[in-house]
Amino acid sequence: MRGRKVMAVAVRNPQGEVVLHSEPLTARIYTSKWGQWPFVRGLGMLWDALGLGMRALLWSGEVSAQEEGKEKPEFSGPVAWTTIAGSMLFAVALFFLLPTLLSKFIAGAANDHPVVDAMLEGLLRLVIFVIYLWAIGRIPEIKRVFGYHGAEHKTINAYEAGADLTVEQVRSHSVQHTRCGTSFLLYVLVISILLFAPLTFRNVDSAWLALLLRFVTRILLVPVVAAIAYEIIRFSAAHQENPFMRLLIAPGLALQKLTTREPDDSMIECAIAALKPV
Repeated sequence: MRGRKVMAVAVRNPQGEVVLHSEPLTARIYTSKWGQWPFVRGLGMLWDALGLGMRALLWSGEVSAQEEGKEKPEFSGPVAWTTIAGSMLFAVALFFLLPTLLSKFIAGAANDHPVVDAMLEGLLRLVIFVIYLWAIGRIPEIKRVFGYHGAEHKTINAYEAGADLTVEQVRSHSVQHTRCGTSFLLYVLVISILLFAPLTFRNVDSAWLALLLRFVTRILLVPVVAAIAYEIIRFSAAHQENPFMRLLIAPGLALQKLTTREPDDSMIECAIAALKPV
């Protein structure tokens, strides 16, 4: 869980005890005035996904594997950052390089039309993302992670509704939330279709150079896309009583069915423990 000034992670160790880690948010993206500017503050959410999220998952894995009597694992280290770097390379290859290569090949078979090329790239990226979520959601360990994701949403929904933070009160709330990172990623993918469409580099003589330029520009524009997506999700969540906004929010909520599961009571207990410090 992340608050305005503090983040916290709660996990259950092999002895069945809830282990809590919390730390202040000291990165400039959180503490500076410019970090709260519109179209800049979205980078904080991107940093959460890449930094805090990965560190939390790695730390939880270390706690679950630790033996009784040993000290609690550290929340960072070279293994953590190496794993994050490897995960980033995998994500770039799967969600950026592969759709770009496939769209180039398919568009070439369709008279190489630039509009076909641009739209195909975006749609392929979206399809690959949905298939990826569906596929990993069938892995037992990831199902359990998605159960904790559902517990997180239920707890935040209960808190925002003014309910008591007890397992009984939290259990009745929804596993979906309008400000979920899954919805954020969906906005990122849709916006990228529009933003990347003009950047096909058809005037470049070398096909490989054009492909390289497309790939590089897409990576460089990820922060821009993230910034726009964050402002949209923030605005839509604040005005969800509006019928148009509810329509805008609906696809993200539907996609969350792939990344959340109904949690058990022990997961809800962890989510409550993580929310209280923030």
